Amino acid sequence: MVEIEETLMPWIGKSMKVIDYFFMDRFSQNGINLTKVQWLLLKRLKEINGESQHNLAFITNRDKASLTRLLTTMEKKNLVSRISSDSDHRIKRIYITKHGDQILKQTMPVVNEMIKEMQSGLQEKDRRIAITVLKKLMENIKTEELVALETK
Repeated sequence: MVEIEETLMPWIGKSMKVIDYFFMDRFSQNGINLTKVQWLLLKRLKEINGESQHNLAFITNRDKASLTRLLTTMEKKNLVSRISSDSDHRIKRIYITKHGDQILKQTMPVVNEMIKEMQSGLQEKDRRIAITVLKKLMENIKTEELVALETK
């Protein structure tokens, strides 16, 4: 029988919880009124502005209702806007606003410092190995839908 604590799964989960808290703490210390999920969504929209709400739900690992609530909150903060697609009005495209872009730029120095702090004491070789291992884990469990989204 496999001892679960000797596998990668619980350590990845624990690491994500610590990273979530780390984001929340550092953003709060720097007067940034964003959650990690809001920041990740802004960052993603900066790369692929105008993504469909359906794809964003999948990318952010949220169900449609949860993403709708997140986007509503972000719209109230003037970070994003939802616009119906020209070709199909049922499809909502999500765009980062100028204010959202400014907030994202404001957060980048904080995030860069967080990355430096989080990775301190790691050799470059160890960082590369960790990334390779995590990519392999993702490849092992990747679904066709995930592959399709990553190629967009």
